Amino acid sequence: MKVLVTGATGLIGKEIVKILHAKGITIHFLTTAPEKIKSKPNTKGYYWNPKTGEIDENCLAGVDAVIHLAGASIAKRWTKKYKQEIVESRVLSANLLFQLLKTHPHQVKQIVSASAIGVYPSSFTSNYNEEFNKFEDTFLANVVLKWEGSVQQFSRLGLNVCKLRIGLVLSKKGGALPQLVKPVRFGLGSVFGSGKQWQSWIHVKDLARMFVFSLENNSDGIFNAVAPNPVTHREMMFSIARILKKPLFFPNTPRVIMKLLLGEMHTLLFESQKVSSAKIQENGFHFQFLSAEEALTDLLKKKINV
Repeated sequence: MKVLVTGATGLIGKEIVKILHAKGITIHFLTTAPEKIKSKPNTKGYYWNPKTGEIDENCLAGVDAVIHLAGASIAKRWTKKYKQEIVESRVLSANLLFQLLKTHPHQVKQIVSASAIGVYPSSFTSNYNEEFNKFEDTFLANVVLKWEGSVQQFSRLGLNVCKLRIGLVLSKKGGALPQLVKPVRFGLGSVFGSGKQWQSWIHVKDLARMFVFSLENNSDGIFNAVAPNPVTHREMMFSIARILKKPLFFPNTPRVIMKLLLGEMHTLLFESQKVSSAKIQENGFHFQFLSAEEALTDLLKKKINV
């Protein structure tokens, strides 16, 4: 098997590449940085630039499936200009891939794309599954809907389209966890808001395994990429403090303070989404990390990058 991966050098992409290599699967990857175009055993890089519509058509040679992870980080201040980049980085990249497949001979049968649980409304009581469709008019929901729409068009070419709605990714190499851990390490940890907001999380290793599982099973449709046991933000923070053997006695940080510091992006810390993983489990996926305590212990037992 040969797989084309976008976003291969990112947090999730690196973990996926490790698994694919371990399985002897050849990888083609797309990059906007010409200096990263290097060939190694079972790996070959190709240039693309979604903003200008440039892509090396040779990236499709012998490829059976696409894993699509490309997209600008949402963990930066949401200025008007950057919000546009968040959307365009997802939509333009998918559109460019679609046009390439539409106009060039290929043997691609499937695309597995990243998506996000940010499409679901913030709620302290709802438990969301993939059938939910009463989306609200929020920035994150609109990003996800445009993102998923740009990926769904591949079905018109006869491809199976799998979209994984990713929750809070726990990794010691990046993402949210190092930012949560840093103040706790220095004894300055605090819970954001009431702490009652639900956090649907997933260990990065399980997430990478889920992408490969979806690939190998030729999965089609939407799946929530979250672990089976969501926790409240308060539970998450106290688990981190307990594992690090640090106190967590500072007063809860009010929402208004974080809004002043982070702007509109502060919603990432305060929105509550309790999301079900039942569908992917019913399809045969088995999680290695079922509890947040177990996942955090695995990640924090070794020094985390802060």
